[in-house]
Amino acid sequence: MPLLDIFVLAVFSLCWLLYEPMLRRLGEAGGVLNTDMTVIRRRWMQEMAVREIALLDGQLLGHAINSASFFASSNLILIAAAAGVLFGGDNAWKSVEGLAVLAKTTPMMFQIKLGLVLIALARGLLDFIWSIRQMNYCLAAIGAAPMWAPPRVLEEYAEAAGGILNPALSAFNAGVRAYYFALAAACWLLGPMPFLSATLGAMTLLLWRQRRSRASVAVHKVREILERQPVVHGPHLTKLKRPPPPPKDRP
Repeated sequence: MPLLDIFVLAVFSLCWLLYEPMLRRLGEAGGVLNTDMTVIRRRWMQEMAVREIALLDGQLLGHAINSASFFASSNLILIAAAAGVLFGGDNAWKSVEGLAVLAKTTPMMFQIKLGLVLIALARGLLDFIWSIRQMNYCLAAIGAAPMWAPPRVLEEYAEAAGGILNPALSAFNAGVRAYYFALAAACWLLGPMPFLSATLGAMTLLLWRQRRSRASVAVHKVREILERQPVVHGPHLTKLKRPPPPPKDRP
């Protein structure tokens, strides 16, 4: 492998592996979208725990599961297409060798480049699958929420449910992020410099959306509003100190 390709591949690997730790480090200072969303999701579970009927919460989470399933299905199609070219043998190589847009390379280097795209897509698929499983666990936690428990128990339950929901949606975000790096890896087929430009461009775009986009600013304002507003218990918890007695059997 040429030295320039090795250097660019190392930059890509560092960006992919260090993005999540760097984002957590930036989140300690505040103003990062993912960190703000973690607080908002925890508040969501706190409101769910004191809501009389958690039907809305189940519907919202069901919509998130449908979105993750859609991305996972699309990811699987892309993996099948990339694997078909990668393991297609000489016929697949001859069909793409004549494309003028691709950089001149050897069959081995072509397989390495396409293999990197396949790895990025496969990692995203695993993240989506893990996200769907965790969201199903959270659905069970929402359905099992104790309606008549004391406030202290409800607070503990909401914290535990948030500990399921936040990793689930973080895994979903990681799966979506894999598309960015898969596109950057695909640019390696055009040459090392397009690969480097796409990698740095993907990192810049991801970081900008986390800290400088309109969505990040709006989400931060939502977090500030929620932190000023305490969780209010509904009338089913303030008026009724204990669950209603079971109906007596008629003679």
